[in-house]
Amino acid sequence: MEKSPVRLLIHGASGRMGQTLLRLAAEDPALEIVAAVVRKPPAQRVVEGIPYFAASELAGVPAFDVAIDFSLPEGFDPVLALCVERGAGFVSGTTGISEAQQAALVSASTRIPLVWATNFSLGVAVLAELVERAAAALPGWDCDIVESHHVHKKDAPSGTALTLGEAAQQGGAAPRYASLRAGDIIGEHFVQFAGQGERIELVHRATNRDIFARGALHVAGQLRQRPPGGYRVRDLVGPAIA
Repeated sequence: MEKSPVRLLIHGASGRMGQTLLRLAAEDPALEIVAAVVRKPPAQRVVEGIPYFAASELAGVPAFDVAIDFSLPEGFDPVLALCVERGAGFVSGTTGISEAQQAALVSASTRIPLVWATNFSLGVAVLAELVERAAAALPGWDCDIVESHHVHKKDAPSGTALTLGEAAQQGGAAPRYASLRAGDIIGEHFVQFAGQGERIELVHRATNRDIFARGALHVAGQLRQRPPGGYRVRDLVGPAIA
């Protein structure tokens, strides 16, 4: 029997990530955008067949299976609460959320399936898995993480580097960090394990920003039929089951 498309709500639809999600989802017959939510009342209520809602109108959006949220911390609480109320999945890459909002995620995960991540690249998710396994297999080896980004990126180390560092710590390593800011580099992450007379190097290079939206859409497709819980991107890498 043919499976019905995953019904998506895109929250933060006017941002760069939101626009990319809308564009890529329109190309995938397994996905259906049922609502796009923006901060202010939209100039057009329907754009290319997709109904638009202001953030203040969130309660009136149609039924959806999963919300994908790339917005601002002040918009985070209402969309998470709506997902809990409706029993829908929640995927978020909104940065800068508070400790209270992190706690709200943990609480919500007892009722709905959700993912909050600093990076939705499927390649980075696999890299984190490899880093943890390498750290566990190589006790006592030095672990260094070098991340490179464009000159306009302010935070250092990057959130992705810190996520990789957490994976290394899970495996028992004590990672050290270095950051480079140059040109228009989208994102490169290099993890090195060094022992006596040998080294292992694990590298991920992003050459197109679409990878982050593609990863979020993949995760949303995986999440629809999952039981409640807090998932990592790396838990959902593989063929979609939705």
